[in-house]
Amino acid sequence: MSYLLLIVEPVGQRAERTPDEGRDAYDTMLRFGEDLKARGLLVAAQSLASTDEAVRVEIRGGERRLIDGPFAEAKEMVGGFYLLNCDREEEALAIAAECPAAQWCTVEVRRLAPCSE
Repeated sequence: MSYLLLIVEPVGQRAERTPDEGRDAYDTMLRFGEDLKARGLLVAAQSLASTDEAVRVEIRGGERRLIDGPFAEAKEMVGGFYLLNCDREEEALAIAAECPAAQWCTVEVRRLAPCSE
């Protein structure tokens, strides 16, 4: 069964880190991903750029509209993800608790499922 670990972080948190602190956090997350891969659990993982670089796309009345940047009211952003192949939800929750980002962010665990569920 597939589960997605969404790394949900406060907007602006990255800017509060020094460059060395940012690299250390990133390296820690890379090592976590390598461990998951070695255990045969990791399907994919990526870090996402800040929402400052985001573009939202909407189609309304057949017209495409591009909107730069995040929602103005957003206090959090998805900073990255791990896609896992686990036997049970309990296993995905345990892995989320192992994730280093859980110390400075929220790790949201979501089962992949059709949108009709």
